[in-house]
Amino acid sequence: MPDGRAGGLDGAGRSALHGLRIADFSRVLAGPYATMLLADHGADVIKVERPGIGDDTRAWHPPADRDGTSTYFLSVNRNKRSVVLDLATGAGLEQARALVAECDVVVENFRPGTMERLGLGPKELRARHPGLIYCSISGFGRGAGAAIPGYDLLVQAVGGLMSVTGTADGEPVKAGVALVDVITGLHASLGILAALRHRDVTGEGQLVEVNLLGSLLSAMVNQASAYAVAGVVPGRMGNAHPSIAPYETFPTADRPIALAVGNDRQFAALAGVVGNPGLALDDRFRTNTDRVAHRGELRENLTGLLRTAGADQWSTALLAAGVPAGPVNGLDEAFAFAHQLGLPGIVEIPAATAEGASGAPVRQVAHPITLSATPARYLLPPPRLGQHTEEILHRQVGTSTDPAPEHTTTTTRSPG
Repeated sequence: MPDGRAGGLDGAGRSALHGLRIADFSRVLAGPYATMLLADHGADVIKVERPGIGDDTRAWHPPADRDGTSTYFLSVNRNKRSVVLDLATGAGLEQARALVAECDVVVENFRPGTMERLGLGPKELRARHPGLIYCSISGFGRGAGAAIPGYDLLVQAVGGLMSVTGTADGEPVKAGVALVDVITGLHASLGILAALRHRDVTGEGQLVEVNLLGSLLSAMVNQASAYAVAGVVPGRMGNAHPSIAPYETFPTADRPIALAVGNDRQFAALAGVVGNPGLALDDRFRTNTDRVAHRGELRENLTGLLRTAGADQWSTALLAAGVPAGPVNGLDEAFAFAHQLGLPGIVEIPAATAEGASGAPVRQVAHPITLSATPARYLLPPPRLGQHTEEILHRQVGTSTDPAPEHTTTTTRSPG
């Protein structure tokens, strides 16, 4: 098994996670997102996929790129190598065990109990490889909720997120992306790194478990704390905030604007910019507590003032005065805004063709973490199904630069 050095720079310009090898049996979103984040920082991620089918998201289109590859799949599978293994056969299972023997980390999101039935559970694998980090992702844990399918929409519903999303007089709605899967993927990557740090000190691997419901309850932060501490069950408030005002969207002469006024100084500046400085002296609005108590009257006053100009005009003036404000952008405008600010936004990865020549570059959303000494790198486009099977199984696990196939049923799925 590799020495498992999970980080550091050796003076040769290597990435932070150079030398770390991950056998990724996960599919769809939470697991693949976690392993892509680690791959961006140098981990060698070997994506294990089902013969002929691969990751479920390969079939989730439209939209697709010019080659017909699902943009959903492309979003979370760069910097990985793909290998096809048939885990329904003895030969496939032996190949899987041999692969794990060369890895530091296993990531899986099958329905709880599946990997154990295959002889690939954490106890069996860690008995052979005591330094192995085994990350298991589920929808509702491995106990009484083990049989509940872990779809992001379902977790948003039963986990309370939908109950606080939407307008007060409308129906509960989900977030516009599979947010719970993304949060769970972040938690999984953090758990893996924490376990690797422990192994650096002790030499011992361990089991890392994350689940969608627990991740959502943690991510509900102030809303969850309101219930845990004060017994308050929050409800839907549209874009408003339960504890801050004005902290929501408002109509303007053209499109909505978001105001995120977090203190009294900012509110005074807002009042001045919109042409009514007396609002900040009104007893109903003098402090944040006052403004929350008189939210409806405050909204009525601000709406009348903001309708006199467009969102971009107001945003420019408010930001100049130190008031957090901005228009409600589409994704095209959001990426343009990031570019305007000098943030990476979109990167391009050269696409290797079957002949080895470079094809059209693959556009990807940039990694969000900036490290000054070991920045994220973009070496491999998302792999074709089974692209690296020959290289990995019939030569050696080694290090390489191409995509690979997919695998079997998991419990965390998220049609985002």
